[in-house]
Amino acid sequence: MTIELRKELFNKLNKNKREISELRRTLNQLDKEKEDWFKKKEEYSKTISKLINEVKSSKKDRNKYTEEVKTIKKEREKFNEQIRDKIKEVKKLNEEKTEIQKKYHIKEDPAQIKAEIEKLETKIETEAISFDKEKQIMKRIKELKKKEKEAEKISDVWEKQREMSKNIDKLKENAEKAHKNVQNKAKESQEKHEAVIEISQDVDELKEKEEEAFKKFIELKKKFTEANDQLKEKLIEMGKINQEISKVKQSKKEAKKRKTEEELKKKEEIIKEKMKKGGKLTTEDLLVMQELGGQE
Repeated sequence: MTIELRKELFNKLNKNKREISELRRTLNQLDKEKEDWFKKKEEYSKTISKLINEVKSSKKDRNKYTEEVKTIKKEREKFNEQIRDKIKEVKKLNEEKTEIQKKYHIKEDPAQIKAEIEKLETKIETEAISFDKEKQIMKRIKELKKKEKEAEKISDVWEKQREMSKNIDKLKENAEKAHKNVQNKAKESQEKHEAVIEISQDVDELKEKEEEAFKKFIELKKKFTEANDQLKEKLIEMGKINQEISKVKQSKKEAKKRKTEEELKKKEEIIKEKMKKGGKLTTEDLLVMQELGGQE
């Protein structure tokens, strides 16, 4: 094999080694980028899973508040219905009271009359007043007691009306509490609903990022596989070149050996001829003979 061919083989080997080295660097870089994108994808997946659980929890709370609003609204409506019924009863009592007042010419509230009588009696008992003043008060008490007796005809109606008014006030208070409770629960339900929408939007955005990260991972994985296949091919190619170089070296070694053997054979013939003629052997001749002896 010529020197040019050997040189070409070594040039190919060096080029192959450089390409292998470059491919290994590329593989390391691709592997790092590939794993980085996979890690990002996994982080997005974990965050999405966490947010989806939050959405489920918020939906559950929202639905709970919505059901509570429905229940409380029914209670409020029940109170309002009772109020309307009580107001109708009060109107009937007012009509009944008005008829009795017209019939018996009663204008004052029996309770007010009684309260005024008690006030005047207490004044007589506890205060130092003149005889004339006491007579005036006693006269007034007598008039009031007469009115009180007449007012007894509507006292039951009046008492029922007062009791009904108290009931209405209590029902209104309960209805107002229910109304405020409805507003609070509705507000909480709305807040949870808005949280569901907001978190759902975040999930959608993260899903896009997750998909993009996964695409990058797949893309880099493909490049990594392609580069790895190229590396395998280059390693096979390098093996073949090394085999060719080994053959060249072996061939060169064998050629050198043959040449040496041929030179020794020629020297052996010269020495034998010299010995036949009785010539004196030189140190070089002796070394040649020794080397020939070692080959036998």
